[in-house]
Amino acid sequence: MSEIKDIDIMEVGDIENGERSSPWSSTIVVLRMTTSDGIVGYGEAPTTLMTKPVIDEAKEIARILKGKDPTEIERNSFEVYKHSFYMPESMETTSAFSAFEIASWDIIGKIYGMPVYKMLGGKFRDEIKAYANGWYSDCVSADSFAKKAKEVSKAGFKAMKFDPFGDAYDEISKEQIEHAVEVITAVKDTVKDSDILIECHGRFNANSAIRVAKAIRDLEPSFIEEPVHSDNIVGLKRLRATTDIPIALGERVMNKNLFLPYFIDDLVDIVQPDITNSRGIFEGKKIASMAESFGIEVAFHNAFGPIQTAATLNVDTTIPNFFLQESFEHFWPEWKKKLVKSGYNLEDGKYRISGKPGLGIEVNERILEEYKVDGMEPFNPDEPSWAVKGTWKSSK
Repeated sequence: MSEIKDIDIMEVGDIENGERSSPWSSTIVVLRMTTSDGIVGYGEAPTTLMTKPVIDEAKEIARILKGKDPTEIERNSFEVYKHSFYMPESMETTSAFSAFEIASWDIIGKIYGMPVYKMLGGKFRDEIKAYANGWYSDCVSADSFAKKAKEVSKAGFKAMKFDPFGDAYDEISKEQIEHAVEVITAVKDTVKDSDILIECHGRFNANSAIRVAKAIRDLEPSFIEEPVHSDNIVGLKRLRATTDIPIALGERVMNKNLFLPYFIDDLVDIVQPDITNSRGIFEGKKIASMAESFGIEVAFHNAFGPIQTAATLNVDTTIPNFFLQESFEHFWPEWKKKLVKSGYNLEDGKYRISGKPGLGIEVNERILEEYKVDGMEPFNPDEPSWAVKGTWKSSK
């Protein structure tokens, strides 16, 4: 039996220079897991102002899983669930565990000489349509959004997501809504053949979200994402009763059981689980299957690094209810672009995966060493870490 022998937990990033657009992923947590017979698998965990807690949780999970058979995904998941009392509600724990789970699939694929997607049922599609995110750093005016949207379209993307709400939080004024409408209109007029996706970052109370939805309805966004605070389920129900704009959410929902109430109560049209914080690849596949039963489409959240992207694409290619795949890749810093040498490619706004065993990737060990860091990602008291850099400003 192959056993989990060595576990290396590495923080990788560029804390000094950060990211051009996504400060929440200035660092990523990379897990390198090696078996007793020398097979290496890689996983990734997100950070978002919880880097150190995620690393500490990964160390605790290592104590549970060291010596276990990496091919026993379900048993190992249940073992961590048993020992980690707060796992059902702790994003730090589910994020850390997801890295182990992803690395396990990478190892299993290498043991049997199969890509992960083959083990999940095989390809349902050859190409995976992506939407661009992270492209609008430093955009405030409608003209600045439109100018950058044109560049995104020229890069081949036929769908793009953006947050037009500046520094509005919880409440939003009439003037801020009018400005958001101006921004969305400018983008739509510039890239007429593109799908427009509106990001709210879970920032509004229900009354504000209802006013926003009414104001942008005629602009026909393909979805509005996290329109209310993520814990405001009753407020989401109130919004749902007043709008027919498709609602997307899920990056902060940590397992299939926690997704179920959204499905049963018909609160979501497009679900956005994150492979790196909702227990990994297998749970992601299960969530997608549950969503399919309710006629809900899937657009996995994917805002961190290339190992996450490879894991997510291996699920995307297998599911019939796929909607779109989030992509920051075109706007990454160089260190992140070079972290993975091969495994997938993004061209004309579409992903294709290599079909090599496991995740299909080759990790650049030189980048792992050169960009190894120790600390929390940057903190800016004047702009939340979840905002795209340079956008937390008033239009006035």
